[in-house]
Amino acid sequence: MSTKHLSPEVLNERRLEAVRLRLDGHTVAEVARRTGLSAPTVSAAWKAFREGGWEAVPVRQRGRRPGQATALGEREQDVLWQRLAEQPPRARPGWSSHDLADALAAETQREVSPRAIEHWLEAQDLKPLPLALDGLARRRSTGGRWFRQQVQPVLDQVQKAGGTIWEGGVRAAAPAMAAKGAPRRYQLYLHGKRGALYTRCLPAPPKAEDYLAIFDRLAAEGPVALLFHGAFFQASPEIQRWLEQNPQMHLMTVPADVL
Repeated sequence: MSTKHLSPEVLNERRLEAVRLRLDGHTVAEVARRTGLSAPTVSAAWKAFREGGWEAVPVRQRGRRPGQATALGEREQDVLWQRLAEQPPRARPGWSSHDLADALAAETQREVSPRAIEHWLEAQDLKPLPLALDGLARRRSTGGRWFRQQVQPVLDQVQKAGGTIWEGGVRAAAPAMAAKGAPRRYQLYLHGKRGALYTRCLPAPPKAEDYLAIFDRLAAEGPVALLFHGAFFQASPEIQRWLEQNPQMHLMTVPADVL
């Protein structure tokens, strides 16, 4: 169904209702029928919620506020690369699109929306999807047994204790439009609640201290479970010692053959 006839207020109410129905387990087709929205609109609202939470679901007024940049110039991109190589502020485990937008505005006096930051991250191959673990427990496979026997009990324990669950990994970023001779960058990333992305980007493979900086910030929240892909932490004595000293952190590495 076309939404062109709907006012922004009504459309946003229906988008929010669509997300609530999806959270209740209804399919996209069922939600579209119940809300009067098209399936693509329902999917778009659900994607916005997964990436940015409830505040990202309502559509924004078209156009931009005065002074808000629509594209990132060379100076803005240089600032973003510099920030991504640094520790993020306010005890964050990584940089979110909102944090990067705030940092950019503070240094360049140009306002850029978090959505513009997300588009830039995607163009730089810095927006990995959350781990594909949905339904893994039901599979009759090595990955299914791993999840049922080693992961699910830990997740249940952490949730019962009121802790948090994170997914993350490390990877080499390879933007499709990278300039010839551009340096390879290594991304450390985490997905938190509703799939929100937090990231850092380094010019060399991360060292133990880079991982531990993230672990320290996560462990400060209390009990935490972290599913991590792309690293072999058993080879690091520093990380193993830290884990022994911080039993509230439950670190589970994802086998390469699971994903």
